[in-house]
Amino acid sequence: MSRVLRIINRLNLGGPTFNAAYLSKYLAPEHETLLVSGMKDESEASSEFIAQDMGLEPIYIKDMYRSVNPLRDRSAYRQIKKIIQDFKPDIVHTHAAKAGALGRLAASECGVPVILHTFHGHVFHSYFNKLQTNFYRKVEQYLAAKSTKIIAISRKQKLELSQIYNICSPDKIATIPLGFDLSRFRENIEEKRAAFRKKYQIADDEIAVGIIGRLVPIKNHSLFLQSLQQVLQKTDKKVRAFIVGDGEMRDTLQQQAEVLGVDFATPEVKKVAPLTFTSWIKEIDEVNAGLDIVALTSLNEGTPVSLIEAQAANNPIVSTDVGGVCDVVLAGKTALLSESKDLGGFTNNLLRLIEDADLRDELSSYGNRFVEQRYSYKRLVADMAELYDQLVPGGKPVYHLQPNGQQLSAEFAPLTAGVVR
Repeated sequence: MSRVLRIINRLNLGGPTFNAAYLSKYLAPEHETLLVSGMKDESEASSEFIAQDMGLEPIYIKDMYRSVNPLRDRSAYRQIKKIIQDFKPDIVHTHAAKAGALGRLAASECGVPVILHTFHGHVFHSYFNKLQTNFYRKVEQYLAAKSTKIIAISRKQKLELSQIYNICSPDKIATIPLGFDLSRFRENIEEKRAAFRKKYQIADDEIAVGIIGRLVPIKNHSLFLQSLQQVLQKTDKKVRAFIVGDGEMRDTLQQQAEVLGVDFATPEVKKVAPLTFTSWIKEIDEVNAGLDIVALTSLNEGTPVSLIEAQAANNPIVSTDVGGVCDVVLAGKTALLSESKDLGGFTNNLLRLIEDADLRDELSSYGNRFVEQRYSYKRLVADMAELYDQLVPGGKPVYHLQPNGQQLSAEFAPLTAGVVR
């Protein structure tokens, strides 16, 4: 049995938290895991309940935040070193940038045999200016040299890390997609749909379009608002739009909606309007059941969890084709894609889905089967366990299961090419 110290930036709603929690829970007893987390930002919704529901008790590093702060970061680094010295892990596995920097430096200093890092996204475009981006790229190159293995969560991300940004060589990167328990998106769908639509007074003949995620610049909700304005002017269909989530851009986005002339409701001002800012909703399976179309307008993405969940609920998707989006959807079969920042292309795709019920039905027919086979947490755990056993001295690869013990269907299997097991 190996001992794994798993360090994550923070427990906020999103794929990294699920990933860390599933691995911490289900790799046992072959791999004993201690989960360590930093602190979430005030504008973010907590996902501590995910770990708690799995019976996990994370250790919190009170001085580890996403933003750079030399004094706090130095204190967090010392705390991580102390945990490593006490726990004596065979593997330190870090998730996301801040945890990856402090955790890998501490693990290297303490002589941990195996040091792994998962990129849940990256900041090498659309986040910072050229000077800052180059600095962070050099930092990641330095940290990669201290790592036993780098884990990418999509084939495209591996290509970007190795070939475009030269973080490390391709043979140092294992591609292991994220995994989730998606069963709740298939259960009690009619009841959940009725509850969501009753809460927001959505009529049966109204088409509900939702975009789900943090309200931060990289998600480019501005494009969604501009597109919504155009769609409302062009269609005769009854459309209701929902921005599900919260964050630093909320006031700015509401001001933009006012300028665009799109009337909206908020948690503070409840009314029936073409657009509703819902803030955070924990029951995201209920949201997906109530929606008819799920959108994404990001400038960059790692593995967009909202699109995986949308397909699990058999919702058609309209999205920008950025980052790992092309790896988590079937273009033309579950999603209509347009280029980043392409207002015309995104709007045309959204309008097509709103106008054409048959097209919505067609794009809904593949989603659940696809993501269940590709993004099951059972597959994630099996892949990671096999990698651990290969890397830990004396370890043996003993996990070879596909999700539910099945092989991937022929229509989906090509999409897993390049996954390192």
